[in-house]
Amino acid sequence: MPHSFGYRARTRHMFTRGFKEHGPVKLSTFLIPYRVGDIVDIKANAAQQKGMPHKFYHGSVLHGCHPAAYPSNAPKRRTGIVYNVTPHAVGVIVNKVVGNRYIEKRVNIRVEHIRHSKCRQEFLDRVKRNHDAHVEAKAKGGMLLSQPISPHAHVRRLCRARQPEACARTPPRRPHGVCCGQHAADHRSCTI
Repeated sequence: MPHSFGYRARTRHMFTRGFKEHGPVKLSTFLIPYRVGDIVDIKANAAQQKGMPHKFYHGSVLHGCHPAAYPSNAPKRRTGIVYNVTPHAVGVIVNKVVGNRYIEKRVNIRVEHIRHSKCRQEFLDRVKRNHDAHVEAKAKGGMLLSQPISPHAHVRRLCRARQPEACARTPPRRPHGVCCGQHAADHRSCTI
């Protein structure tokens, strides 16, 4: 069991670069514009030690975007919202679970360690599809109404195949040793 508790303890595999991704940071990383309110993923880049976030903020998705929004084989990252932009870094708000509550943490990170999040992309695509469908329906002179999902065909067949059952009333059960009250003299012979 490790006995070191440094700032980068137990990050041997966490901060390693991917296959054929070693070397200096690409210049295109610095040309990406970030604005206040953008949703970003935090993934530390080991080639740049300046402005690197703490290991807690690198890893699985915690809050802000649903984990199902990412493909199953995609690396998971912390997600936050940009609240401040400087020439070389950005300030990111990340929600951290502490006990039974969330604490809003404000982390200042260099741009090498963040990237725009794709967690809202599916939602934005769906909004665009719905808008296009509404425009198309309006051009045809109708309205587009969302239809509830009907049950599957085999479920409907099972429901039709079932016949009503007649249920007979069963007498209530009595505790052990209590007579039914039909015998006047000998209660020991009561077997009901």
